[in-house]
Amino acid sequence: MVTTVSRQGRQLQRYTSCGRRLVVGCIPYKLNIDETRKNEIDNVVQVLVISSQKGHGMMFPKGGWESDETIKQAASREALEEAGVQGHIESNLGRWMYKSNRNNVFYEGTMFPLNVTEELACWPEMEVRKRRWVTVAEAREGCQHMWMKEALERLLVRIEESKMVLNPIVRE
Repeated sequence: MVTTVSRQGRQLQRYTSCGRRLVVGCIPYKLNIDETRKNEIDNVVQVLVISSQKGHGMMFPKGGWESDETIKQAASREALEEAGVQGHIESNLGRWMYKSNRNNVFYEGTMFPLNVTEELACWPEMEVRKRRWVTVAEAREGCQHMWMKEALERLLVRIEESKMVLNPIVRE
């Protein structure tokens, strides 16, 4: 079932014992099957980025982890609400502490890869956010958050390692 509105408010938000808001996000991605024979991972992976609500820059979907959901449910919800995609949430890429540009406070963010299986025509925040599939190079260039760029690099290493296992190079 697809919700037509985003969750609002902070009454269910989770916080660390130090008072930092817990944020969860994902990197929606897909593999370009036509390019899998090329060696460079940048040619194989596409990622989905979204605009901020104010329309400046690009980022990956993220938001607060709420007390009535698991961390993977929160990542999946954020992808649906902000980017209109669904898929398979994979194991986390790590946890980062970062400073909010708007509120000048620290958050603790966890990022997951989301292997996209469905892209919805309508989603809750489609009126306030733009979404766009980009190359890895474009994501590196356009994403303004260093912690998100680091999560992207971890995803690429993981994909590259799994690609090597699936397609080992035969040496003579």
